[in-house]
Amino acid sequence: MNSGMQIGVAFRRVAEHFRGRLLRQNDPDYAAAAPVWNGMFDSRPGLIARCCDAKDVQVAIGFASATGMTTAIRCGGHSLAGFSTCTGGLVIDLSGMSDVQVDGGARKAGFGGGCLLGKVDAKTQKFGLAFPAGVVSHTGAGGLILGGGTGWLSRLYGLSCDNVQAFTLVLADGSALRADKNAHADLFWALRGGGGNFGVVTEFEVRLHPVSSVLFGKGLCPVDAVPPLLQHWREFMPSAPDNLRWGFSLKIAGDSEEVPQELRRKPVASISALWVGNAASGSRFVDNALTAKEHSAVTIGEIPFLKLQTMADSDFPHGRRYYAKSGYFKTLEDQVIQILVAALRGIPSMSSEIELSYLGGAAGRIDAADTAFGDRSMPFILNILSHWTNASEDAANIMWTRRLFGNLRPWMKPGVYVNFMSGDEKERIPEAYSERWERLREIKTKYDPQNLFRLNQNIPPYVHR
Repeated sequence: MNSGMQIGVAFRRVAEHFRGRLLRQNDPDYAAAAPVWNGMFDSRPGLIARCCDAKDVQVAIGFASATGMTTAIRCGGHSLAGFSTCTGGLVIDLSGMSDVQVDGGARKAGFGGGCLLGKVDAKTQKFGLAFPAGVVSHTGAGGLILGGGTGWLSRLYGLSCDNVQAFTLVLADGSALRADKNAHADLFWALRGGGGNFGVVTEFEVRLHPVSSVLFGKGLCPVDAVPPLLQHWREFMPSAPDNLRWGFSLKIAGDSEEVPQELRRKPVASISALWVGNAASGSRFVDNALTAKEHSAVTIGEIPFLKLQTMADSDFPHGRRYYAKSGYFKTLEDQVIQILVAALRGIPSMSSEIELSYLGGAAGRIDAADTAFGDRSMPFILNILSHWTNASEDAANIMWTRRLFGNLRPWMKPGVYVNFMSGDEKERIPEAYSERWERLREIKTKYDPQNLFRLNQNIPPYVHR
């Protein structure tokens, strides 16, 4: 059967039982539904199945499995590697499955597999509660959680996946089940960090924590003062309280009014210091972060958690072209700092940044064997996140990212956070999971032996002869 006939058959068969919307390339709503967040991937799926419930997911998966169509799963469409879409195949779009239910007394919530972080935050904040998640509100919760999930609250309350109590999902054979610590415990383990390799999660049941406002400080440090600042940071953070999240974005400063004239369009470290908890107790830690070395444009104040969760939204818009390389360090050697500063002076895009964060805290105390998430013992996380606007600039930005990563690689420890990986890093996937790799392959073989769910940082099943 040729691809055109296959898509036509797919549409007719799925339409018989599908309650949501099925969009083909000639549908008037297709053009708005097809694009994903990363503008590097302008794919045209043959069919977009916009599911409204778990039964729709079962229908879509059943046909995908029967026909062997390439199948992508989309929640928020934020996959750096472009795995939220495909060319000519089927996209199972979960965006219609976004209900959120909160039990404030029990400090728990349930939400659909298509929820964006912003909707989860809006619902949970009505109870003064928060789910530890990412830092951009238009990110899909599903992909973030399945890959691990780091964010503002990770040091105090752990990763997103550490706070999941149960998953409801549809498997490759079309069956649905609930996985928790007692039922399908192997799958529950794998879903906490193993990505979208094992099924389509239609509902997450999660633990919440009391957070309604935070103490937040930010500032800019000129490039010449960055080395001593990072040296101070690396010495301070290993003994810092879990309540403190202090990190950096090495970038080119913009030219807005809040940026001092002498720093506009110059390389800087943009500093963020967050204290979750009693503001009076945390003020000295936030002050230390923003007064330890030379800083400009310093602001410190208590802000609502919802404001914190949306502050970065405009920095990472849909349609921009994104490319990343990431890795872990046990410590931040002076040579590494020198390489970072040198690279910053030659950064090709005003939008790109080198993100430095320190994990540790509650997330670092989870045993490596407890979840599928990769190494937690190397607390310094680097993410070289390049983004730009025009396709003509692809080569320069990708080359700069790869060169910097290559220069830093000798100091990195094995491991990588799968949500920070681009699509050209297949050889690093076993590195991401280390000693958990073989166990993950066994679980993959059990639940998805034909590798239907392969548009991800893929864990291939064993081939039995």
